[in-house]
Amino acid sequence: MTLETYLAYVGVIAVFFATPPGPSQALMIASSLKHGLLKSRFTVAGDLSANALQMLAAGFGLTALIAASSSALFVIKWLGVAYLLYIGIKTWRSSGAATAEAEATPRMLARRAFFTSAANPKAVFFFAALFPQFIDGSAPLWPQLLILGGTYLVIDGLLLFAWGGAARGVLAPVVRSADRLAKVSGAMMIAAAGLLALRRVEV
Repeated sequence: MTLETYLAYVGVIAVFFATPPGPSQALMIASSLKHGLLKSRFTVAGDLSANALQMLAAGFGLTALIAASSSALFVIKWLGVAYLLYIGIKTWRSSGAATAEAEATPRMLARRAFFTSAANPKAVFFFAALFPQFIDGSAPLWPQLLILGGTYLVIDGLLLFAWGGAARGVLAPVVRSADRLAKVSGAMMIAAAGLLALRRVEV
């Protein structure tokens, strides 16, 4: 892979991320508001873990397997929507800082983000379509996939932190009370469920 090819790939990723926030970004905003930016690193970790598995699935050629079952895409998507909706409603109805902190375990934050990202199984198709455009067929495959995938994860992680930091800077001063934070965070999770529900799953 040449430097020119790599820079072109970074440019494509930058254009891809220059879009309105999706479910993962909405969840990161909610997490940052409710639990703070430092704790929300587990939200980022959960999201990137799902992306890494989706990249592996694309690299191992599981795209065709998933495409063979459109019903699997449907089920995965709507399980994710239901999960996010449940968490959003539960967060909306919670009140008080103690309740918020009790829910803020690293495993729970990572799990929410993982399922939110994994509920978009078409990401496998995205990576399967994206990576071959920048791979040199005469060079070993997996080192190139590692570079391309690692670059994507770094950019995605930095941008998720940017979304969380922006939310803390803009919204947190306005919604200082625990009740308001719970309601705004819950609303963002419900919005994430809505964004996920609007994603098409046809193959």
